[in-house]
Amino acid sequence: MELSQRQKVIFKTIVDEFTRCAEPVGSKTLMNMLPFPVSSATIRNEMASLERMGLLEKTHTSSGRIPSQLGYRYYVENLMVTNLDDPIRESLSQVFSERHYSLDEMIDKSCDILCEMTNLTSVVLGPDSSKQTLQHVQLVPINRRSAVAVIVTNQGHTENRMFQFKSDVSSEDLNQCTSFFNRYLIGTPICDVVKKMQEVEPLMAATLTRHEVIFEAFVTAFMQFNKEKVAVRGRSNMLIQPEFSDVNKLRNLLNALESSKVFHQWTDQEGNIAVQIGERNELIQIGDCSVITTKFHYSNEGEGQLMVVGPSRMQYSRIVALMDYMSDRIEEAFIGIGGIDDEPKR
Repeated sequence: MELSQRQKVIFKTIVDEFTRCAEPVGSKTLMNMLPFPVSSATIRNEMASLERMGLLEKTHTSSGRIPSQLGYRYYVENLMVTNLDDPIRESLSQVFSERHYSLDEMIDKSCDILCEMTNLTSVVLGPDSSKQTLQHVQLVPINRRSAVAVIVTNQGHTENRMFQFKSDVSSEDLNQCTSFFNRYLIGTPICDVVKKMQEVEPLMAATLTRHEVIFEAFVTAFMQFNKEKVAVRGRSNMLIQPEFSDVNKLRNLLNALESSKVFHQWTDQEGNIAVQIGERNELIQIGDCSVITTKFHYSNEGEGQLMVVGPSRMQYSRIVALMDYMSDRIEEAFIGIGGIDDEPKR
């Protein structure tokens, strides 16, 4: 599809203005926004041509035009320029440089910032621990009936799991249990840890006096750890988008955000259209919803995704720039100069 230079400027201006104000854009409005002098009649003719190409649509309530689904795809693939304003970049840089974040903390922080700065819903699909192996376990007592398990994987993913015991467990029991787990479970794939624990339970029984209590609590902790991590921020932001005034549509969208399984089914359903944006970004069009995804790496094999979910009318250039910046910060923290390190940079 070939557009003249004038058509490109007019179309890009319509997309930028509509995503900003959610109102159809008319020829008189465009006259004051275009960087070159042109009559209202000429603008109307160009808008009619863009409509025939399928890039614009005419609403029933106004003589103005709005971008079509095809129009948004054309904009993202051909006209979008991503650029993050220096003040925003400097402010975000300050946030991430204030302290050293763990991987989970940095992902959560990025998710919060995306939600706040886009007024949309942000989603993060975190590290899939089932594809990693256990590197270290530390049991830290809180009192005689509760403790925290610090679980570290070979890809630098660290997570804390608190669990309760049904009866008293001494610090000595926990220390012996820590040594036992690190001796027999290190190198085991996370998804196989529970099975491995069941295999070594007889040996554990012969070694530890309170093995039943600790064994049950630790199995429960690992079953929770093995689940895919999904964080969602800003569900309520859907309520302020005019495109989601339909209660049934909003309910279906919120249901899709409840679990990774349902979310994957929603984004992978037949009829969706996916558009690659550069090397790591993708636009998925689902009806009149859009999902922008950005991949990030935190180790040689470890990968996660940041996502922003909203109506098709979203500020794509700004959102993609923000997500690229967040992904860069995550990778910068966990990638060394000579390659991907086991530990994040300090």
